[in-house]
Amino acid sequence: MTFRNVIVCRMVPGSEQTVADVFGYYDRTTRPQDLGVVGRTLLSFHGLYIHLIERNADPKVTGQTRGLPAFQQIAEKIGPYVTPYPRDWQNPSDSVAKEFYRWTPAEPPVDGAGSPAGAGEPSRTVIVARIKPGAEPTVAQIFAESDAGPLPTLMGVTGRWLYSIDDVYLHVLERVGEEFDGAVAQRHDQPAFSKIMDDLSPYISPFDPDTWGSPVDAVATEFYRWRAED
Repeated sequence: MTFRNVIVCRMVPGSEQTVADVFGYYDRTTRPQDLGVVGRTLLSFHGLYIHLIERNADPKVTGQTRGLPAFQQIAEKIGPYVTPYPRDWQNPSDSVAKEFYRWTPAEPPVDGAGSPAGAGEPSRTVIVARIKPGAEPTVAQIFAESDAGPLPTLMGVTGRWLYSIDDVYLHVLERVGEEFDGAVAQRHDQPAFSKIMDDLSPYISPFDPDTWGSPVDAVATEFYRWRAED
């Protein structure tokens, strides 16, 4: 079982490559896996910095809560570009989003057409929006009801994790089959898809209404990925 932490901060627009280079250097010259870290993905979205850290053991049990041996050096190097998001931030742990829902299928995954999924790692999409304060239990229930129905199979979903931090909502989606925008375009008129969008609308809203036209406009951009080889 993989344990995932999601860090959310503010980010200077256009600084993605600089931040990626910092992590690239330390991921090559140190051994994050010695601290239990087996992968990381960095994404950006409308001034947000999103850092997904994957571990092979629960950091609450191991006590290994930092992602690299050179944690302090990294913090100093990315400090001019990455700053806290939460209003009441006091220490790095305050930037960790809270997981409030997860789902994986009981049966082997299938693609969007209902056929057995091919070999290989599922694709990952991170959807970003705003969440109404205190709405996490309701949103979790909406997804639980939907995930018990046909929609995950229709969309080729192999895993779903929901997080929140302040007013930011993060939906980490793992899938097989065609790209996310293609899956949405082909199935947006399905009753199950329309229902969950309607059910979520009182609680989830676009992060930037001025640039939102469809669900694909809420997808964060990946700018760095690393995975341990041993």
